[in-house]
Amino acid sequence: MKYYIYPSSSQKDAPYLILSSGLGGHASFWSPQLESLSAHFNVVTYDQEGCHQDSALLPAHYHMCDMANQVLHLLEHLQIHEFHMIGHALGGIIGMELAKQLQSSSITMLSLTLINAWDELDTHTQKCFDARIALLASAGAEAYVRAQALFLYPPAWISQNHSHIKNTEDIQLQNFPPKTNVFARLKALMDFQLQAEHLQALQDTAIHIVANQDDFLVPVHKSHDLFTQLDHAQINILPSGAHASTVTESQRLNQTFIQFFHSIKVLS
Repeated sequence: MKYYIYPSSSQKDAPYLILSSGLGGHASFWSPQLESLSAHFNVVTYDQEGCHQDSALLPAHYHMCDMANQVLHLLEHLQIHEFHMIGHALGGIIGMELAKQLQSSSITMLSLTLINAWDELDTHTQKCFDARIALLASAGAEAYVRAQALFLYPPAWISQNHSHIKNTEDIQLQNFPPKTNVFARLKALMDFQLQAEHLQALQDTAIHIVANQDDFLVPVHKSHDLFTQLDHAQINILPSGAHASTVTESQRLNQTFIQFFHSIKVLS
């Protein structure tokens, strides 16, 4: 497993913060957050299993608990006993699944930030995923990758950042994972449903729900649904930025994260 540690620039005994990416699964997704967050935390990012060109094939019945297990093993390997976590979409769902597994562990999740995540799959998101699956199955990796910006970014941002997006897509295509891995990860994600066991596991964890009003992939009402069930959470609905607002409006997102950590007295 590839993981990366960015020690706090301000204190040796800083708390640990785990960043978990969305469907792409790469640690590099969090590049716009590293400078801001590592000023206060020892930041850990990691590549999710099955996400590289040379990755082994994932098991036939791959499940969200397998993704959570990867994080649990990372925490054990690094001997991290308590931590905060920020997850983007799939990464947030990994966090909710991880909370269940930590109940039989001595490791404590102190807070979980959920960015554009959900309690169960919305029919609109299902249609988006069905379209992406059909593209990959019928037209191949290039069509799949070239189309993904439509689901991730605001139209104006795409227009203004076309060259950057193309360069990013070219890099992704050079390291595109086996199709079966993409399908397995998507199925695990689509099958997730927030259950009573998740809610019980998260009742003592500070929860921060972040959503973008203009998210095309995950309708903003899914974050409101999460807030209804996780009623001890804080929620921030941002007016713009779309699904990948960590990229498109990184400064605003970073400030939102820091404000939350101040509010729960992690930062003074």
